[in-house]
Amino acid sequence: MQLFVTGFLLSLSLSLDLGTVNVAMVRTALQHGARPSFLLGLGSCLGDLAYALISLLAVAALLQSLAVRWALWLAGTLILLFLAAKMLREALGSRPDNLATPEGTLLTRSAAGYLLQGIGLAMSSPSAILWFATVGGSIIAASASRQAALIPFFTGFFLSGVAWSAMVAWLGGQGRKRMGGGLLRACALGSALLFLYFAAKVFLDGYHTLLAG
Repeated sequence: MQLFVTGFLLSLSLSLDLGTVNVAMVRTALQHGARPSFLLGLGSCLGDLAYALISLLAVAALLQSLAVRWALWLAGTLILLFLAAKMLREALGSRPDNLATPEGTLLTRSAAGYLLQGIGLAMSSPSAILWFATVGGSIIAASASRQAALIPFFTGFFLSGVAWSAMVAWLGGQGRKRMGGGLLRACALGSALLFLYFAAKVFLDGYHTLLAG
């Protein structure tokens, strides 16, 4: 159960980052409804899951090097703290509500088209690539280091993204009013708290493994 929750929260911290996929989901919901928006989000979940599996395999091989383990420990902690500070500034500062203003017109696609668009957005997002290469890789490798842990961890990871996509699609489908500045600040604050949690987790895990052990 702990591994399921860890995977769930890890995916949630990535979803709460108000990036390309979330913008596309809201615009799709406002223009075409909740169902196409959810399909796009589901596609992004598949893309994130693929990146998570790649991160596990790549980092597991690289962790044989002590220098790489130190680099992942320090870099992962610092980047998580940076992301927490960034999201906290967004939560406490004034952020224009520009998500509900479509820029251009999204073409109506088939269900497969929305899924493929979501996969492409997730796997081409610069923030997602950086996140999985640094933060996500170190946490995934530490949490799912045993084969028995893979199923509950990645189940939680995937279901968290699906739940987030369903929520964003539903809210976006309700209209522009539901996507006000208050919701954006709440998302940013939740993301900041999760990033702080994982910063502490990565630091303590690295401390016990590299120094205390």
